[in-house]
Amino acid sequence: MIKLDLLFVLAKELRIAVGRLARRIRQLYTNASGGDVSFTELAVLSRLERDGPHGSAQLANLERITAQAIGTVLGGLHRRGLVERGPDPADGRRVITGITDAGRAALDDREQVITERLAGALDSLTPDQRKRLAEALPVLVLLAERL
Repeated sequence: MIKLDLLFVLAKELRIAVGRLARRIRQLYTNASGGDVSFTELAVLSRLERDGPHGSAQLANLERITAQAIGTVLGGLHRRGLVERGPDPADGRRVITGITDAGRAALDDREQVITERLAGALDSLTPDQRKRLAEALPVLVLLAERL
């Protein structure tokens, strides 16, 4: 029972810490974008840049949002020229979405600002704290994959 209690305490503390960090990063993205690109839109642009073109159902699944939400996001990005849509070369009945040069530029601008802010915050940590954080990153990635 004690082991289970300790797991719940750890889970609660982790939820609070990661939640605060995630909210702060979202705020930084919103401020960096001047409000013209939402956090979800930036996440989709980032996914498309990292992984290449995807169908809307794939994107919704990967970003863990509804089909309606991804449709709205992709529609807004397309209207602003940040993504392009076209037939899937493997299956012409399917539509895939890819990032445009304008989308890459918008993403790069925001990511540069956020990375600089994060680097500044990391610089305020001690070398030992930075080392411990670097060692924890693979565990956090693994944990995210298991949720």
